[in-house]
Amino acid sequence: QVQLVESGGGLVQPGGSLRLSCAASGFTLDNYDIGWFRQAPGKEREGVSCIKTSDGMTYYSDSVKGRFTTTRDNAKDTVYLQMNSLKPEDTAVYYCTAGTRIASWDYELGYDYWGQGTQVTVSS
Repeated sequence: QVQLVESGGGLVQPGGSLRLSCAASGFTLDNYDIGWFRQAPGKEREGVSCIKTSDGMTYYSDSVKGRFTTTRDNAKDTVYLQMNSLKPEDTAVYYCTAGTRIASWDYELGYDYWGQGTQVTVSS
């Protein structure tokens, strides 16, 4: 069965950090571009970050640039989203997604597989 699984979400105070993990079963991540999206209550899902398989380039939305970092550990076949200096507006369900034909990293079309999401809540 092909699936993506996110982990690492939780409740954190403003200014804190969390690291999300994205692992796959049924396929290997190193052949895919891996994106991170998030959806806050009442809002549309938005692209947060992406790491390309071809050259390892990373992309970030303006709202998280400088605070979030996406890395890939091919030995563990896992992609991480390190989130620092978290703000209440970062509260959302975070999804990882994998694709081989993405047109634009922050556009959902083109991603083939999606995880079930993990909740991140930033609150004091």
